[in-house]
Amino acid sequence: MTGDFPRTQIRVRDVTKSFSGRVVVDVDELELGVVPVEGLLGPNGAGKTTLMRLIMHSIPLEGGTVTLSRPGQREVLLSATRTSQMAGLGVVKSTQVITDFEHLTILDSALLAVTEARYERPFAAAADRAVRKRHEDEIRYWLDYFGFDDPLAVALSGGEKKLLDIVRCLLLEPAVLLLDEPTAGLSEGHTERVKAAVRQLASAGTSVVIVEHDLDVIWDLCDEVIFMAEGKVLMKGDPATIRANPTVVESYLGAGSA
Repeated sequence: MTGDFPRTQIRVRDVTKSFSGRVVVDVDELELGVVPVEGLLGPNGAGKTTLMRLIMHSIPLEGGTVTLSRPGQREVLLSATRTSQMAGLGVVKSTQVITDFEHLTILDSALLAVTEARYERPFAAAADRAVRKRHEDEIRYWLDYFGFDDPLAVALSGGEKKLLDIVRCLLLEPAVLLLDEPTAGLSEGHTERVKAAVRQLASAGTSVVIVEHDLDVIWDLCDEVIFMAEGKVLMKGDPATIRANPTVVESYLGAGSA
């Protein structure tokens, strides 16, 4: 996947986080957005999802800084930014555990994603005809793309909620997109559509970071893979290099999986 233009990058420096006395993230230096699509790989408890949450400032850092570097713009200290302001800066994260608005239609849920920050009452704004008209084409495109035939229905299954969450991320047109297990529980067909959407987004300039336990998704999509264990970044490299590394094979992939 090519990326011949400057991309938005996130820099993680000396970031630490502990839960109940156990260190779950301890990252000295990490730059994300160097290549179009990066994967965070590692065993359960490696700190991958926690690192994403620290980047989004949805949980506080115990130490260190997270900064956002956008081409031609001043650097922003994300670790001093409210989570509610992240999307306005172009930093968006999908949801690993879907807790969607149970009584919203699929259309209204999509509209909420594109409601401008100036609206103090997002539910009212979602019903605004101007908002609907402004985003009608892009909403229709992504809902059709993922097979939502009835936008006035409610997303009920876990797969539908997962896809709707991805649609909402895509509608925000992020500069940086953090995807946390985006294909978990999806059919093969929907998985392929998610992968194609990620490629499309990355080719247009978005920096994408993926946590995913489906290794075929990691190997197929990522330009670079970052391997974590016990909260630390142990190595970085292209998928072939990481996949063949003895440490990765022994601690994560298992014998014969490379």
